[in-house]
Amino acid sequence: MTKAEIKELVSKMTLEEKASLLSGKDAWSTVAIPRLNIPSINLSDGPHGLRQCIGLGWGDSVPATCFPPAALLACSFDEHLAKKQGAAIGEEAQAQNVQIVLGPGNNIKRSPLGGRNFEYFSEDPVLSGHIAAGVIEGIQSKKVGTALKHFACNSQESERFTIDEKIGERALREIYLASFEYPVKKAKPTSLMCSYNRVNGDYTSQSRWLLTDILRSEWGFKGFVMSDWGAVDCRPQAVYAGLELEMPGTGKENVRELTKAVKGEKLSVPPADKGFKGKLTEKQIDKAVTRLLEAVFSLHEKKTGKECDYEKHHKTAAEIAKECMVLLQNNGSALPIKGGKTAVIGEMAVRPRYQGGGSSNVKAINVTKPLDEMSKYGDTEYARGYSLDNDKDYSLITEAARVAGECDRAVIICGLPESYESEGYDRKHIDLPDSQLKLIDEVVRKQPETIIVLCNGAPVTMPFVGKVKAILEGYLGGEGSGEAIADLLYGKANPCGKLAETFPQFLENNPSYGNFPGENGTVNYSEGIYVGYRWYEKHKITPLFPFGYGLSYTTFRYDGIELSKSDIGENDEIEVTVTLTNTGAVDGKEIVELYVRENDPVVSRPEKELKAFKKVFIKAGETEKVPMKLDRRAFAYWNEQAHDWKVSSGKFTILVGGSSDNCPLSAEVNVNAEADVKPLSLYTMIKELKTHPKGGAFIDRLCKITGEDFRDHIFAHTDNEWPLRCIVTMCGKGTLEDLVQIIGEINSEE
Repeated sequence: MTKAEIKELVSKMTLEEKASLLSGKDAWSTVAIPRLNIPSINLSDGPHGLRQCIGLGWGDSVPATCFPPAALLACSFDEHLAKKQGAAIGEEAQAQNVQIVLGPGNNIKRSPLGGRNFEYFSEDPVLSGHIAAGVIEGIQSKKVGTALKHFACNSQESERFTIDEKIGERALREIYLASFEYPVKKAKPTSLMCSYNRVNGDYTSQSRWLLTDILRSEWGFKGFVMSDWGAVDCRPQAVYAGLELEMPGTGKENVRELTKAVKGEKLSVPPADKGFKGKLTEKQIDKAVTRLLEAVFSLHEKKTGKECDYEKHHKTAAEIAKECMVLLQNNGSALPIKGGKTAVIGEMAVRPRYQGGGSSNVKAINVTKPLDEMSKYGDTEYARGYSLDNDKDYSLITEAARVAGECDRAVIICGLPESYESEGYDRKHIDLPDSQLKLIDEVVRKQPETIIVLCNGAPVTMPFVGKVKAILEGYLGGEGSGEAIADLLYGKANPCGKLAETFPQFLENNPSYGNFPGENGTVNYSEGIYVGYRWYEKHKITPLFPFGYGLSYTTFRYDGIELSKSDIGENDEIEVTVTLTNTGAVDGKEIVELYVRENDPVVSRPEKELKAFKKVFIKAGETEKVPMKLDRRAFAYWNEQAHDWKVSSGKFTILVGGSSDNCPLSAEVNVNAEADVKPLSLYTMIKELKTHPKGGAFIDRLCKITGEDFRDHIFAHTDNEWPLRCIVTMCGKGTLEDLVQIIGEINSEE
C-alpha cells in the first residue's frame, strides 16, 4: 500500500480507531480494523531465535532453532556471520507467521554484573553496532521486520522499570547511543524498542530528545518506535515524544488517555516533560498511526508462509558457535586433543547450558550434548562432578577426581547455573559456584592434564588460570554448542573467536564498581566514557583477559602497515592496509583489530579506541593484505560545548594487532581539522587570548580604552587564568559595558 493510500485510509478513521491502533491487540500482535481492511501483524521474541508464545500468555512457545546468544556471537567480530544468523532467524519467522522479531539487543555492557549481558553484544559501541547491523540486515533480507532494542542505556536489571540513569552527554554520545547509531543508519531497522529506564530524569518511552530529536531528526530513522512491554508511563506524552506502538495491549485504558489528550481533558497520569502540556492534536495522532501502518502493510504483504529447514539451521547454529568460542589458554599445546582416554566431568556435559533465562529463552528443537559429541571423536568416561540443582553439593567431587586420575586427561565443562544470570535481576558477584571451583582443584591434583570449558553468559573470575592446561570460553553457545565444543577440543575446527568484553581479575577492578546498580532510584555513570577496556588502559589495570583477546591453533605475524595518506583533512577517508602471515602449520582465521589514539588530545580521551576490524582466513604459510577504511568519526570526539562531533588538528596513531593489549603495528597520520573557535565571552581566560584567532583584535580595541601601556601589562602582570571580566574588577581598566560591547562586536565579525 502506498503512502498516499495509507493517508487516505487514516482520514476515514474515527479518533478512537486511530488511538486503538497505537496499542497492541494483546501481548504479541497489533490491532486490526476489519471494516478498513487493516490487518494485524505478529511480534515475537527474541534476539537469538524465535520465542513465539502459544496463546496470549507468557508460557509455552513454538519450537525453534536456538542460535548463539549475542554475548557469543559478538566474539566472531564478523558482521557477515551475524547476517547469516539473522537470515536463518528471518526464515523461521516467515515459517511461523511472525512479522517482527524483537531484536537484536544492543545495549552496552557497562558492568559484568548485568543480568541480561548474555543478550547484549559488547562493551564497545563499534563492535556492538556492526554485529547488530549484521543481524538486522539478515532478518530483514527475508522480508521480516526487526525491533532494535532497548533504546537506550538498559545496562542493568535492578529497578529497571524506574531507575534514573545519570549519564553525561559525552558518554551518551560516544558510548551508549553510538552502539545504536551505526545500525540505525546502515541497516535501517523496521522499528526500535524503547527501554524501561529513565535517562537523566526522563523515561526513554517519553523522551522527545531521544525518540525524535536524535533518532529521527539527526539519524534519519524512518521506522516506528514501540515500547518495551509495560514501559509506557504517560501514554499521550509518549506519542508526543515519538513512540507509536505501546505493547502489550492495554485494552481501552490508553485509548481513553489519547482521546482525552486530543479533546483537552485532564489526563490520569500527569505529563513529566515541561515541553508537553498534556494536549495532542489529531494531526499528531495521524502521524503516529501513519508511521505504524506503513510497517504493518509492508510486512503483511511480504508474508510468505514458506517452510524452513530446521535441520539446516541447526547446522548453521553449530557452525556459528565454532566461529565464536574463545580459546583463552593452551599451555603445552594441550589442545587439540590427540588420542588416549578423556575424562569428561561436569553436569553441563549432559545438561548443557546454552542460552540465558527470560524473554529470550527459546524452546530449542535439537540441543546437542558435549559428552555425546566428544564420544564420537575418542574414548571418554563421564563423571557428574557437581550438581546444577544444588551448588552446595560437594559429594560428587571425590568420584570425579578418581575418574580424572585414571584417564589421560580431564575436560571439565562448568560455568554459571541458570539461576545465576537472567533477565529480571543482576548478579551479585562474578564467581563460579564454590563447588565447581573445589572440583577443579581436586581434579587438577589427580590429573595435571586438565582442560576447562566454560559455559556462562558473562565474565567470571578464574583462580585456576595457570593451574590447568587449557581454557575454552564457550559462553552460551546455542543448541549446537555440543558439536562446537567437541569440534574445537578435538581440532576439527580451529578456534578464531575473540573476547567482545574485558574479563576483570576482580569485580572491584571494573569501571562501574561502587556505582552499580545505584541507590535511591538513581545510578551515576561516573566513569563517563571509560567503559570496558578504555577504563583498564586509562588506569593501567591489568585485566584477567583483555578485550579482543583469543588464541588459535596456529600463529599469525603482523608484518607491516601502510596508509593511503599520511596527511589528511578531517573529512577525508583513509585506507589502512595490514600485511598478515599465517606462520603456523594449520589454516586459520585471524581477527585484525584497528585502534586509534590521539597523540596530544585537547580533552581527556582513551588510550586507544577500536575503530575497525576484519576477520580473515589465511592458509598455513601464506600471507594476505588486509584493507580497512577510516572516516571522520574514527578521529572525532563529542564536544559538549558545541553539542557536536569535533576533530582536533594534530597527529593520531593508528595501532593494529590481535587484541587490545597486543598491537605490534602502528603508523601516524596528521589530521588537519577546521579550527574549533569558541566565541569570546566575559569568561574567556586571559591566557586564551594568545591563541584565539580574535585575541589580537580584542587587545587592540581594549587598548584604545585602557591605553597602550596595558598591552604588555595584560600578560605580564595578571593571572593568566583570570576571566576577561577581571580586567575591570581586578585591574580597574574600563567598564563591564565596554568589555561586553567589544566582545559583541568582535564575535559578530567574520
